[in-house]
Amino acid sequence: MRINKTALKNGLRIITVPMIGTKTATVLVMVKAGLYNETKKENGISHFLEHMAFKGTKKRPKAKDIAVELDSIGGRHNAFTGFERTGYWAKVNAEHIDTAISVISDISMNGVLERKEIEKERGVIMEEINMRKDNPMTHVEELFFELLYGDQPAGWDIAGPKENIKKFAKEDFVKYKKEHYVAENIVVAIAGNIESGIIEKKIANMFENVSNKPAKKRTAVIEDKNRARVLMENRDTTHFLLGGYSLKLSDERRLIVRVLLTILGRGMSSRLFTSIREKNGLAYYVRMGEETQTDSGVYYIRAGVDSNKAGKAIKLATQELKKIKDKKVSAKELKKAREMIKGSLAIELESSDDVAEWVAEQELLENKILTAEEYIAKIESVTEEQIQEVANELFTDDNLKLAMIGPRKDSAKFEKLLKI
Repeated sequence: MRINKTALKNGLRIITVPMIGTKTATVLVMVKAGLYNETKKENGISHFLEHMAFKGTKKRPKAKDIAVELDSIGGRHNAFTGFERTGYWAKVNAEHIDTAISVISDISMNGVLERKEIEKERGVIMEEINMRKDNPMTHVEELFFELLYGDQPAGWDIAGPKENIKKFAKEDFVKYKKEHYVAENIVVAIAGNIESGIIEKKIANMFENVSNKPAKKRTAVIEDKNRARVLMENRDTTHFLLGGYSLKLSDERRLIVRVLLTILGRGMSSRLFTSIREKNGLAYYVRMGEETQTDSGVYYIRAGVDSNKAGKAIKLATQELKKIKDKKVSAKELKKAREMIKGSLAIELESSDDVAEWVAEQELLENKILTAEEYIAKIESVTEEQIQEVANELFTDDNLKLAMIGPRKDSAKFEKLLKI
């Protein structure tokens, strides 16, 4: 993987990654602005602003103008909002990359934010909030982060509360964009069948006038193990997230965590899947996941279970955490985990959109980029001893919390199960 990086005079960074053997190209504009950058009154504005990008610019006044231009070349386009970043992207036949660059640069930077479009989009976002709350698999995630972080950005919903969505005005979006959509907060990544030098010049022309004023600083995330340990919501079906705080992006050991979680809960041969589903038939899905940000991180086990057997599933999960603390993994199991991570990465990085996101997110949040080869070398260097050491650091009674949706409110009963 050959990664080329340049910076404009205003500080905006451009990353290009030529890819041999693909006919596509992706342009991604990623902005260091998301949930963590919001105040209480602004909660939801990053996500709302992302929606508004597709509603029109001076050059493309209507939403249909944007959609038709990309649809007419067979392109795919979308956007996303996360904890610390917002992204706008288009993936096209490489011969149409100029169109993709023109459209994505325009909508990400030059939205006109018409008041009538803001009014229409309120209803769309309200329905999105309703949809997420109606889906227990997604809503239980919101409960988990609320449990771990409470009333601070890390504990809020990315979509925001409805009362905020009802109040946001054009002036709020303009102010937020001036504070965060500045050159030092923006990375433009283009990956695929491209020629780097030519592409960089085209990008530079599109973004050379972006403001170089300093970005507004955000508050640091606070992690408190003394917070409540269980948060439950009464529903007819049962889903849970069981986990705690983990390592942040700057911690060099975070790839050890990646291997650890792979052994425990990634894939149908993982320890948790084998124990909870295959041997005991307690869950349809069970897996481990993580969220790693610049100054925070979490790990979690998530599962959808028979409502009458949730306690047993949680007990089996904690038993697996204890086992990996008490006994080193075998060389064979470590090798399997390494190969699984390497294989998944190889599949992902065959696609120009995944490559663009891979490089943009690293550059934006870490100010450095690991190539796939460097990443794999770090995975290969993980040892059995390191896995056990990190497991003993993360999997402790005071760092184990449970968010659950289910037909019960007896949280004290489940808190007794949170022992490793």
